Amino acid sequence: MKTIFMSLIAAAVLATPVNAGDCTGNVVGVRPISQYNHAAGRGFLAVRSGPGSGYQQIGELYAGDEISVWQRSGRWYYVRCMSGLCTNPYWGPAVPTGWVYGNYLSIGGVCP
Repeated sequence: MKTIFMSLIAAAVLATPVNAGDCTGNVVGVRPISQYNHAAGRGFLAVRSGPGSGYQQIGELYAGDEISVWQRSGRWYYVRCMSGLCTNPYWGPAVPTGWVYGNYLSIGGVCP
């Protein structure tokens, strides 16, 4: 009986669809904002228009900013700044939304 119950729970978990935004995380591994230099690319994580460094930078995130993950393409994640949980950006829109390189994220939850 216990084995059947555990199998049913496992099947339900596997059948649960991953919804966008169920995965959240923080920006890590970038220099502190005190070392911010846009021209030199320090003190921020570039938010880009597509999943790659060749795409245009459209915003910035900073160490500790909290994000939700909506999509993934290899090591690139489409993210949105969690309302009120990101540093007011020095450059770009107030609520950065776009693609960031995953090596600078600490993420958890049910991720795409």
